[in-house]
Amino acid sequence: MRKVKLFIATSLDGFIAQPNDDLSFLKLVEKEGEDYGYAAFTSTIDTIIIGRKTYDYVVKEIGASHYDNGKRDVYVVTRTERPDSGRIKFYSGSLVELIAKLKSEKGKDIYCDGGAEVVNELLKNDLIDELTISIVPILVGNGTRLFKEERPEQLLEFVSVKTFETGLIQLHYKRKK
Repeated sequence: MRKVKLFIATSLDGFIAQPNDDLSFLKLVEKEGEDYGYAAFTSTIDTIIIGRKTYDYVVKEIGASHYDNGKRDVYVVTRTERPDSGRIKFYSGSLVELIAKLKSEKGKDIYCDGGAEVVNELLKNDLIDELTISIVPILVGNGTRLFKEERPEQLLEFVSVKTFETGLIQLHYKRKK
């Protein structure tokens, strides 16, 4: 069965964005030729689930081709219905139902790229199978927390940790069954 995998970066104090959805702190660890395992990770997936705010930010900063490479389905979770564009589907239904449908289909794994509302809805319903969390060496102090309250406790099994020259630390866990 397909797995839902989170691959995300956070500040050391647990924020995935600064106020006003500012992700500029991620640039602190940009290094030519270093993708922190992103290419290897994305070779294991063929479907992406992403929140609308994160999607809009990435499209503005990097371009739509970052997600829409013609080889994978992209579900942008939004409250506002929008027309689909190629393999990008704007989804406003139940996230639980979407995951159940996707997991029942054949294919590679499913990548959750954030944002916090999507991550926490998936956690609340125990739907994330693996978490790869990159910790950027900065305390931003305020913004959007990766993990919110009001979700059940979940035990995780340690898989690996990697350290990088930039000070970034990458943690990989699986959900304990």
